[in-house]
Amino acid sequence: MTILETQGLAAKHAERVLAVAGTAKKNTALEAIAEALYQNQGYILAENEKDLAAAMASGMKQSLLDRLALSAQRMDGIVEGVRQVAALPDPIGQVTEMSTRPNGLIIGKRRVPLGVIGIIYEARPNVTVDAAALCLKSGNAVILRGGKEAFRSNKAFVAVMRDALESVGLPRDCVALVEDTSRESANELMGLTGYLDVLIPRGGAGLIRAVVENAKVPVIETGVGVCHVYVDAKADLDMAARIIHNAKTSRPSVCNAAECLLVHADVAEAFLPKAKSLLDQKHVELRGCPRTAAILGECVVPAQESDWDTEYGDYILAVKAVDSFDEAVDFINTHGSGHSEAIVTEDYSAAQSFLDRVDAAAVYVNASTRFTDGFEFGLGAEIGISTQKMHARGPMGLTELTSSKYIIYGNGQVR
Repeated sequence: MTILETQGLAAKHAERVLAVAGTAKKNTALEAIAEALYQNQGYILAENEKDLAAAMASGMKQSLLDRLALSAQRMDGIVEGVRQVAALPDPIGQVTEMSTRPNGLIIGKRRVPLGVIGIIYEARPNVTVDAAALCLKSGNAVILRGGKEAFRSNKAFVAVMRDALESVGLPRDCVALVEDTSRESANELMGLTGYLDVLIPRGGAGLIRAVVENAKVPVIETGVGVCHVYVDAKADLDMAARIIHNAKTSRPSVCNAAECLLVHADVAEAFLPKAKSLLDQKHVELRGCPRTAAILGECVVPAQESDWDTEYGDYILAVKAVDSFDEAVDFINTHGSGHSEAIVTEDYSAAQSFLDRVDAAAVYVNASTRFTDGFEFGLGAEIGISTQKMHARGPMGLTELTSSKYIIYGNGQVR
């Protein structure tokens, strides 16, 4: 057996124990993990510093370094996220339907774990803990395969969590890390049929496309974030400027950051200078249409057709003036990735029409796209943000990590 097959088999055995562990046991494990992460944050941060030093030496750009970096404040958020997951209702065992057939059979549906979940992700070490916590609470074992840039951080996180699991009597192999970060290990994980029940990619467009196209195990596709903010003709322009500033600059490397600003032509001349004055605080590069350039001048880089479909993950924003609400909606549905889209407007009818017509996992009225997040949605954390339409869509919390089985009660019926 290969190392990955051995891990897969161990995860299968661990999942069978975890699936029937019960809510109290799982919550005890999560509390132990939260406390262990808190107590070992010095060790974890020191390992993260080594990752950061290597990434800086390799020339990693600043926006990606931000995704990689941990801090005492981010560690507090990670620990709190684990505790929030522990406090959430346990979906496992919930009976969602029950009915009695004419022959007396009582038929119901009960939530059950998916089984063993594989996750392939890039340089975001917080995913290691978020994914493990959600999988544990939903009764799933997890095999994590992070990127080489975060290897030391991920290894530290997993070592601490495995020790915590063992301390409360659950198998260490409920959480496992693939320590080979080569392309070969990713390819093997994609083909780990018989061990993995589902594979979830989290990362950029290239990673997600590779997994969707090559995996032999079932895949839940998480989202590339080509997100838009549309400023309507009847928008509060000061509010709109604050929203686009937050959506673009608070963390430009994440998938819920805005990548494109659409502005109704009737307010473009008044709005664009307001927005630019805030975006200039972070030196955001604007790639705009001819009308945008005519209003803002030579600071605007002429947009290419590819800019309307690009997830920059950086301090770059595509800007386009549109002549109507309908044009904005059509543009978003053509160029958006189905992740998160926002309208800023004081027009109730326009807001409702935007909610109805825009095809995305999360659609906002008068708020930043940055809220598309499991923690912000009250899910404790998320395993990823699904942009597909089957099984799960949007931030994936505990319920999205379950399947169901039919349960049937009889008293001797035969067919």
